[in-house]
Order: sequence, then structure tokens, then C-alpha cells
Amino acid sequence: AGEDKITVRWGLNQSLPAGTDSAYKTIKVQLCYAPISQVDRAWRKTEDHLSKDKTCQFKIVKRPYTTGNQTLEWTIERDVPTATYFIRAYALDANDHEVAYGQNTDVKKTTNLFEIQAISGRHVSLDIASVCFSVFSIVSLMGFFFVEKRKGRKAQQ
Repeated sequence: AGEDKITVRWGLNQSLPAGTDSAYKTIKVQLCYAPISQVDRAWRKTEDHLSKDKTCQFKIVKRPYTTGNQTLEWTIERDVPTATYFIRAYALDANDHEVAYGQNTDVKKTTNLFEIQAISGRHVSLDIASVCFSVFSIVSLMGFFFVEKRKGRKAQQ
């Protein structure tokens, strides 16, 4: 994530009859969780009703539909978690309703899957800084405790 790129190609199946794509106005390409990455994760669950479906959470591109094949090179964003994925393209009508889709995997989502390894974002310098600030906070707390205790003793005398 954040370093590699994915090349995505899509287009209308040429075996379909002419005019099949007459309602297509926009194409939305998304990165979707494979079933193996949905196990015990309800926030990634596949639902038959598209408004409740949580399979495809990462937008790759949304652009006007054009006939012919399209290609896009997409840099994997840093906020994409480690998981197994596939790509799905939705054809949307003028009202932004999904009217058709295609994906790079089979119906059971078992072939052409790929893994993305997330970047943790932690570096040695960040670890050192967090340890220094933790030690400083404990020392400060102890210092203030002893100063207040000394003030309390002087006030009693």
C-alpha cells in the first residue's frame, strides 16, 4: 500500500448484443474484499442488497462511460488494509443506480485474487519519540507530586 500500482482495464463484453450499454452513463471501479478476508469481519460482509453491501469499500475511479476498453493505473492508497482483494466495475445509469457490473474473478470469488500488504506507518524514530515523551510525562508527574507534597508540609507548619 502506498508504493505499488495496479493496472485496471475494463470494457463491454463484445459478445453482448448492440445497444446493451445504452443506459450506461458512468463507470465506477472499486477494490473489493475477497471472501477469505471477510471471515469474522461483519464490516466487510457481502449483502445481496447493494445499499447494504460492504464488500467494495475502496473507490478506484468513477468516470463517464465510453465505448471501448479503458485502462487506468492506480496507486494503492496508504489506508488500504492488509487483505485479499478483487476488482469490480459497476455501470451506472443517469440516476447513479447500478445497472450492471463485472469483476476480475469468478462467481465464487476464488480466482484472480491478489493480496495487499498495508504499511504500518511506524518507524524507529516514532518509537524513540514515544518512549522519550512517556518517560518525560512520568518524571513530570513525579516532580509535580513531590513539589505539591512539599508545599503541603510547609503550609501545615
